[in-house]
This record gives sequence, C-alpha cells and structure tokens, in this order.
Amino acid sequence: MISRSILAAALSLLSVAALAQTATQPPVAAPPGVTSPGATPPAAPRAKSDITLAKFQKRREKAIMAADTDRDGKISLLEWEAFQARRNIKGDAAKSFARIDSNHDGFIDRAELDAFFAKRFAKLDKNGDGVLTADEMPGHKSAPKPEQ
Repeated sequence: MISRSILAAALSLLSVAALAQTATQPPVAAPPGVTSPGATPPAAPRAKSDITLAKFQKRREKAIMAADTDRDGKISLLEWEAFQARRNIKGDAAKSFARIDSNHDGFIDRAELDAFFAKRFAKLDKNGDGVLTADEMPGHKSAPKPEQ
C-alpha cells in the first residue's frame, strides 16, 4: 500500500512534469492588441529561492553523499556517525540512520535518500504545488525570520 506522502510526492512530480511539458511548447501569438476571452494572466515568475523537488533532492543528496567516504555509493552507519560528528549534528545518529535506511540492510543508498527526501518535501510543501517557497521552509536561510 502506498503511503499518502509518497503518493503526494508522485502526484507533485507528475504535475511538475506536465507543467514542464506545456512550458516547452511555444504559445500561439494573438494579433497585437487582441486578447482571447478567458485568458489568464501569465503566472508570476518563481522567486530565486523557490525550490522544486528535483532541486531539493539534488541539494540534499549532494550534501549527504559527502558522507560516503569510501565512494561505494552507499553510506554505512559508521560513515553516517562520522558525517554527523563533522557537521556537529545533535541527536542520535543511529536513530536518524535507521529512519532513512528503509530496507534495514545497514546502508543508505540513493533510492532510500530519494524516497526520504520526497516524503520530507511533501511534508514541507504545505500547499501541494510542487514548489517550496521561503515561507514553507522555516529552517532555511531564505525563510522569513519570525518576529521577536
């Protein structure tokens, strides 16, 4: 049974793919000064800080795969603990490792990272539009600061 968050992430990916496909098709130009009825104004361009699922996964995977010190394409618990120590991450490294190691084989691989990040992205993407904006990323450097 597919969990709701994975389904939401998959639907977001499909939406992004459909939008990308329609965005690559050239628009039919109307004669100057003529607007078609029901035409919607162009969407506002995305802010530079907005992040799609693909960009989110790429950033996170790049950072975490730095933990793969033996370059075998997977991260062992020892590599993960050393990585967490280098980054001064608080908390139990074994627990965070177990949360990502979904098949419990003792290693984190790219497929597990992709699934983990898709779930995290879906959780952060409050409006389900397939894009994380600054207000959806409270811990991100581009997020607005809470008032004091």
